Amino acid sequence: MNEAGSFPEGGYAGIDTREYWKNWKWQVRHAIRSIDTVQQVLGITFDPEERSQLQKTVDKFPLCITPYYLSLIDTEDYRNDPIFRQAFPSPAELIVENYELSDPLSEDKDSPCECITHRYPDRVLFLISNTCAMYCRHCTRKRKVGDLDSIPDREKIQEGIAYIRENSHIRDVLLSGGDPLMLSDEVLDWILTELSAIPHVEVIRIGTRVPVVLPFRITDELVGILKRHKPIWINTQFNHPKEMTNSAQSAIAKLADAGIPLGNQSVLLARINDCPIIMKELVHQLVKNRIRPYYLYQCDLSEGISHFRTPISKGIEIMESLTGHTSGFAVPRYVDDAPGGGGKIPVSPNYLLTWSVNKVVLRNYEGIICTYQEPAHYDRILCDENCDACKLQLDIEHADESKVVGVARLLADYDETTTLIPENNERIERRDDESL
Repeated sequence: MNEAGSFPEGGYAGIDTREYWKNWKWQVRHAIRSIDTVQQVLGITFDPEERSQLQKTVDKFPLCITPYYLSLIDTEDYRNDPIFRQAFPSPAELIVENYELSDPLSEDKDSPCECITHRYPDRVLFLISNTCAMYCRHCTRKRKVGDLDSIPDREKIQEGIAYIRENSHIRDVLLSGGDPLMLSDEVLDWILTELSAIPHVEVIRIGTRVPVVLPFRITDELVGILKRHKPIWINTQFNHPKEMTNSAQSAIAKLADAGIPLGNQSVLLARINDCPIIMKELVHQLVKNRIRPYYLYQCDLSEGISHFRTPISKGIEIMESLTGHTSGFAVPRYVDDAPGGGGKIPVSPNYLLTWSVNKVVLRNYEGIICTYQEPAHYDRILCDENCDACKLQLDIEHADESKVVGVARLLADYDETTTLIPENNERIERRDDESL
């Protein structure tokens, strides 16, 4: 099936698709939301028992697919098709393991106001929409997307903007949802204008899957708005090379030609892209279209998506197949967004084998083991935070004066902390009790 020729020539739902196919609002209005429509359009039939289980799934996690994205499915092998598996429900979503969570990343716990998640010191996640062009079956925010009770209205968005304005250490704002680009041009322009007027906000990022599932949303008018609010960075989510259609490439080209830096955050998904060959082709397609592979995510512990998860060892295998085997800038960082709000933890093959006072032993992608000779004399500069007296030429107009946290705190010369102790450590609590 191709992009525009998969529906009957007479049109879809009584409308001539040849005329309206590339109108993104038409695509949204005619999004497929029922199993019966999928059967009708694709010419497939589910047996009654499976049909019943599929409906139970949709009742819990709604179905929404754009005609464009549905048209990419190979009907001859639809059950194994990567588009179908990402977009169409599976009864496996009704299986909730005891370790799965509705909010696996504890975004709600790190939320000082309804639309903001503030986890990292200098940046925030700003959820400005709960609407997506398509409901991905592996979504980590399935608890919110499509929920009419969680639509952020103008007042809630203004509260988020006020929080950012009042916290001067926030320099980076990531707009997400839902999908920010599903907002109208006017609303998006208003939000970007408000954020751009905050002096300490240096970067605005937009996380979107629109170029993948609804590329026609990337209109000249939208690009014009984004271009006015520099610097804006856009991260999208291509998970399979098949998604890089001519329409997707055209949308990406508009953004890249406007000077907007583009990144991609793929999710490692079982039976979709858990293959070194597929992932290498995907990153090659990305860089060819001026998109930098940014993250490869380990699938989160959201409810009902265990059938999408791979072991971390599969991700390590894929990283081994990329590192040294393709251009360095084409290799994403493989990360596990830690449950409980621990943030993104890089996971990678171990290239540092061991070390001594004088030498470090490393291995390369071929398995060649080599040594790096440490310097015999290193004129170490101790940092006491007295930048005015530092030997280095620190001509930094906006130096960060915040204290370091986490492991970086242990490495800082000016901080006397020697140990980080997790909360509720039984052994340490026992010490404290005995000292009373």
